[in-house]
Amino acid sequence: MADEENLTVNEELIPKPRHKGKHDKPKPWDDESIDHWKIEKFDPSWNQSGLLEVSSFSTLFPQYREKYLQECWPTVKGALKEHGIACELNLVEGSMTVSTTMKTRDPYIIVKARDLIKLLSRSVPAPQAVKILNDEMQCDIIKIGNMVRNKERFVKRRQYLVGPNSSTLKALEILTGCYILVQGNTVAAMGSFKGLKQARRVIEDCILNKMHPLHHIKILMLKRELAKNPALASENWDRFLPQFKKKNVKQKKVQSKEKKPYTPFPPPQPPSKIDQQLESGEYFLSDKKKMAKQWEEKQVKQAEKVAENKKKREEAFVPPEEPKTHNQDVSNVDKDDVTAMASSLKRKAKEFRKQKSIDKINAEEFIAGPSKSSKKKSKSSR
Repeated sequence: MADEENLTVNEELIPKPRHKGKHDKPKPWDDESIDHWKIEKFDPSWNQSGLLEVSSFSTLFPQYREKYLQECWPTVKGALKEHGIACELNLVEGSMTVSTTMKTRDPYIIVKARDLIKLLSRSVPAPQAVKILNDEMQCDIIKIGNMVRNKERFVKRRQYLVGPNSSTLKALEILTGCYILVQGNTVAAMGSFKGLKQARRVIEDCILNKMHPLHHIKILMLKRELAKNPALASENWDRFLPQFKKKNVKQKKVQSKEKKPYTPFPPPQPPSKIDQQLESGEYFLSDKKKMAKQWEEKQVKQAEKVAENKKKREEAFVPPEEPKTHNQDVSNVDKDDVTAMASSLKRKAKEFRKQKSIDKINAEEFIAGPSKSSKKKSKSSR
């Protein structure tokens, strides 16, 4: 019994190891059937008493939006009135203001109204901007003006995002399920949280020159196809996605100027116009002689220019060299052969006259050339 008591005492003295997740007990909301991302529609019965304080937001709009806002303001006012929000358009200050009233029940609707006037000031059409009042619709205004310092580079990259005939922008809208509007130094996007996250990543990567939007479009299309396959739901998709490597374009090397050796003394002062005139003696000439000298120089330059222009004009009348054809070459060769033949015949005719025994010699054999038989006869005669 004593041993058992000692064991229990020792067990009490030894501290029990603390588990890291000892408070991670199952909770009623930890159920797979519950979609935590789903936003339930607000019911006015949840807040029957209304709001205690008045909240208001205001934003400025550019001057070129003034006319459009005047036209569409009745529709905006009617949409906000359904939710118990008051709105005001101040054309003197160039501002829009929204505020809660006694009829407002949803406490978050004032934030949605603030997003509405922000979108209207960023050139989003009123029928599209009013959709932000729905619970499942969110918005994001991405500032891209400060991402690139060079203005030309910024305009070029912004054009990559839009694409030819807005084709790239339309493809992004289809794949992300968001409405995207590129306006000036900002990009306004409307859609779900997931779509807005994808859209922001594509826009920032494009403006910062990390990845072209077309590469992002290819990746999003592949992800959409992979999501349809339930067997790949729990697997990593990196092996299926393409890996795009950034190609650095070779830039021109800046030619570095050679540094001259340092000298503490300043360079000599270049001679002034008066100093040059003093050296040449022109300074002491009278105004008449100066004018005459300038006239002579002008006449010399004019004569050189006239001669140069005349030479250029005459070049147009110089006939070009005619290309030598094959027939002309053949005719020249034939002429040379005929002249050579005539000279050889004349020479042989002279030799023929000098021969003593003219009767015995055959003229045809003589012209053709000495044959072997004739050579033998000459040897025998000798």
